[in-house]
Amino acid sequence: MPNFNIDGSFPILQELNKSIPGSIQYSIKRFKKKPSVAVSDTALFTYHYHPGNFKKNHLELRFCISGNYYCNEKREQCDFCKLHESESCIEKIESIDIVSFSFSPSYLLQFAKANKNESSFSDQLVSFAHKESFSKSAPLNEKTKNAIKALLNHNFSDTIENIFINAQTQIILLYTTELMFANSEKLDYQSKFLSNLEDKEKIVKARAILLEHINQPITIKTLSRKVAINECYLKKGFKEVFGTTIFDFYQSQRMEHAKYLLYEKKLSVTEVSASLGYSSISHFSTAFKKHTGIKPCELIFNTQA
Repeated sequence: MPNFNIDGSFPILQELNKSIPGSIQYSIKRFKKKPSVAVSDTALFTYHYHPGNFKKNHLELRFCISGNYYCNEKREQCDFCKLHESESCIEKIESIDIVSFSFSPSYLLQFAKANKNESSFSDQLVSFAHKESFSKSAPLNEKTKNAIKALLNHNFSDTIENIFINAQTQIILLYTTELMFANSEKLDYQSKFLSNLEDKEKIVKARAILLEHINQPITIKTLSRKVAINECYLKKGFKEVFGTTIFDFYQSQRMEHAKYLLYEKKLSVTEVSASLGYSSISHFSTAFKKHTGIKPCELIFNTQA
């Protein structure tokens, strides 16, 4: 089992904790790396199952990563980063990063397949159909490491930061599940589609466009035109690359952002509904409850309690 405990002799560079009810809890701790210390890049997947108490179930991901660089300056304000965009920048400090995520059952259910008779092992985990707790560790692969690095080093703030973190966290969950259980099930991600780098880049671009339109709904037809790929190919490719449909991904991002606006920004249900482009509060409330299991007003009530 990997050791994620860093003793007090490591200066802490950054610490961040965030929790939204019925969603994701995450923490980031970044420490100054000592030159003499060697650290293995490791992922730990822990499945917490509580018989008879579904709400206590949760998935936990923990990562220990070295070799990243921390900078307390915003990149657009730093001449070193502007002129010398490299990891040798003298303003950056090499770090050891401990990143943790905890996913609630209500959040994870959006990823479970409707047909439980054909569900894979990963589907059993996100729906908590597997009846025994366990932990599993593995060395980090480059794909997962780069996704975490992007999360650690982004320059977004406020609303855009929340949208980015929600989306990036889902990608990290997908990559980690694939990393851990590639031998436990037949995964669909290694298709011929992925061998075409140009098409894959278009799918990644489509995801970025969806995130840009959280407040302005976009049709698949319009999306396919923006990335110059036909609709059928776009839908198939998106599912293969990201493990979810375009609609499910887009809807989940919108509802997670709605949680943020309600819980963190203290906006009213009316304000959030309008900001996400819903034609009526009732349509928004129905979509929110379908995704979260509770009504928007119930989240606000729990926040104020």
